[in-house]
Amino acid sequence: MRPDVTVVRACLRDGDGDGGGGSPTAVVCEDAGEAAEAGEAARQRVPEAYGTSHAVFVRRAGDTVGLRFFTSGGELPACGHGTVAALAVLAARGGPGPVALSAGGRRFTGRTAPVPGAPGRVAAAFDPGPVALRAPRPGEQGPLLAALGLRADAEVRIAGVGRERALVAVPDRAALWGLAPDPVRLRAACDRAGLLGAYVYTAPGPEGALAARMFAPSIGVPEDIANANSTACLAALLGRRGIASIAVDMGDALGSPATVTAAVRPDGSVEVGGLAEVPPG
Repeated sequence: MRPDVTVVRACLRDGDGDGGGGSPTAVVCEDAGEAAEAGEAARQRVPEAYGTSHAVFVRRAGDTVGLRFFTSGGELPACGHGTVAALAVLAARGGPGPVALSAGGRRFTGRTAPVPGAPGRVAAAFDPGPVALRAPRPGEQGPLLAALGLRADAEVRIAGVGRERALVAVPDRAALWGLAPDPVRLRAACDRAGLLGAYVYTAPGPEGALAARMFAPSIGVPEDIANANSTACLAALLGRRGIASIAVDMGDALGSPATVTAAVRPDGSVEVGGLAEVPPG
C-alpha cells in the first residue's frame, strides 16, 4: 500500500509567497493497521525518501490525534515544526480549529487558523509542554563551545522540552552567520552531555525579533531549517527577562528562510508555532 504522505513547508516566513522557504516536513497519515505494521527502520527511511529532515506520523484514535516523529537517526519524543506541519494537514482535511494531540506520552492542544488571501496556508500553534532550564554542568560547556568555534565565555543554558538541548547566545547576526561548527566534535560533545544539539541565537531586537541556527548532529540533522521546540525553550528563558514574545528567523544559512514565533502566557507556559503551507491536491 502506498503511504499517504504530504510534504508540508512548515514555519514559513511571513510574506514569503514565492514557493520557497520554510522547513519541508513529511506528514504521513496512517490508519491503525498501517501504524501497527510500520517498523522503526521503515519510518527512519521516510525523511530521506521525501527529501526532508523530519517525518511526522499521524494517526487518529477517537477524539485525539497521535503524533510520532522520526529523523534518519531514529525517533524523537517531540518535534515542533513537525507538529506545525501535522496541524496544517489536519486543517486541510478537516477544517481549522482546535485539535487534541498526543505525542511523547503527553496530551496537548494544537490550533490552526486560515491565512486570509493565501489558499493552503494556515497559522498553527501549540503548547509544547513545560520547559526546564538549568545551567551547564561541569564539562558540558567547554567542548560544546569549542566545537561551535565560540569563545569559552559565551552564555549557555541547557533547556529541555522532550529532550535537552543547549541554548547558546551570540551578539549579532554576523556572528551567527559566520558559524562553521565542526560536526564531528559537536556530535561528540552533544552525545557526551545527552543533548540533541545546540540552538545558537542572537540578542533580541525590537518586538522580540532575532535569528537562530539549530545544529543537531546527534539526531542526524547537521543543521535544522526551523526548530520550534528550541524556540519555545528560548521564549521561556527570555520570558524570565521580561520579553513576552519572540519571532525567530531561521533557515537563511540553508537558503530556506523560515520564522518561528513563540509567546509566554501569563501563567508562564509557552505557545509556539508558525505559518505552514499544504500543497494543492
